[in-house]
Amino acid sequence: MSDSVVSIVSYEKPFESVRRAVALCDGLAGLPRGARVFIKPNIVFWTRATDFPKWGVITTSRVVEDMVALLRDHGIDDITIGEGTVVMDPRDTETQQHAYRSLGYDRLQKRYGVKTVNVLQRPFRKVDLGDGVRLNFSVDALESDFIVDLPVLKTHNQTVVSLGIKNLKGLIDIPSRKKCHSADEQRDLHFMVARLADRLPPVFTLLDGIYSLERGPAFDGHVHRSDLLVASSDILSCDLVGARILGYDPTEVPYLVHAARNHGRAADLSGIRIVGRSIEEVSGRYEYDFSWGQNARGERMPLPLVKSGLAGISYPKYDLSLCTYCSFLNGVILSAIRAAWKDEPWQDVEVLTGKRMAPTPGKQKTILLGKCMSRRNKNHPDINEEIAIRGCPPKIDDIIAALHRAGIPVSSAFLKNYEQMPGFFLRRYEGKAEFDEAFFRVG
Repeated sequence: MSDSVVSIVSYEKPFESVRRAVALCDGLAGLPRGARVFIKPNIVFWTRATDFPKWGVITTSRVVEDMVALLRDHGIDDITIGEGTVVMDPRDTETQQHAYRSLGYDRLQKRYGVKTVNVLQRPFRKVDLGDGVRLNFSVDALESDFIVDLPVLKTHNQTVVSLGIKNLKGLIDIPSRKKCHSADEQRDLHFMVARLADRLPPVFTLLDGIYSLERGPAFDGHVHRSDLLVASSDILSCDLVGARILGYDPTEVPYLVHAARNHGRAADLSGIRIVGRSIEEVSGRYEYDFSWGQNARGERMPLPLVKSGLAGISYPKYDLSLCTYCSFLNGVILSAIRAAWKDEPWQDVEVLTGKRMAPTPGKQKTILLGKCMSRRNKNHPDINEEIAIRGCPPKIDDIIAALHRAGIPVSSAFLKNYEQMPGFFLRRYEGKAEFDEAFFRVG
């Protein structure tokens, strides 16, 4: 078998840098004129309530436009951009359209005839990925001739890295996404994600590393201006190289180990030819996880909360079974709890999340966050007072009521205005010229 080719290119100039990254790995080889192309950017998060630091979180409009222009130059007229951004209200169809307008995709429609679709509002088809894994994929992607995958170069607090294969999770429906966060520790998130590309049309991957993200996938991570593009027609090879650039041996990334094994490959760079820049000159160690610790009472919680002196509450660290909906709420709840702390211990409360956790004997109050946790531990004998927050996802009013019942006086206004929170993170980047909003506009 001939070597897979992965190109590593510095981003220096609009269009030309993307063109060079694609040309060096011959990324459009075999793509016939008249083909139907589906572009999958990464818009993992969006809010209409406030601006937020998009750098390193979502794919730059610069790379999207450059890729569209390159496809048009290649003779491709049928181009669809599709994403399935998760929103807290499943009836919310406007947020995705707002994202597309704000990112300039309406201009791409006028300039290049590009179509945009909200994947979650379009049909899905069940696909057998082997070994009993069946997920529902976007019909628009399945019926294309070619997929252009445009993820961001980032680490991820559950999957270690989030690159080409992980970005395809946005092509499956919500029940399938939740299924990926299984309580089964063998058939876990890594096991599921590893298969996402296996039954799709040919995929060309271009990692957008103009901005890269540490402790991703969202706006609370640490952004770097990296000016890198990584590209390949072999999605697994692209991810293996991307992991190394982020400072990880691929064997440290379980979904890459699964994917390599599924394809009869080693989880290393053997059989990969790298062109352009070398890994050594562009790599660095990016942390992927958030730190948890224990206070003097043995209560578990995020390290910043330990350092703030919180006591009387235990908030064990999330695991791979925590799905995207509750994951976002998790951060909001922790912020509200920290803001509510007044230097007086609470009533020996424990908060459990995901699908696997079990209560700690002896706790006075146990909050079960979400439908999965509420079902798993309903009437558990080790729970003294059960406070279940049902719902998938749970409602903010129910979260407030549960925390108040547990004796934690979180601010109702803080939680009800949670969509404003991403705007606060912009303060980190004020006055720093390298963080340029122009990369998320189409001129």
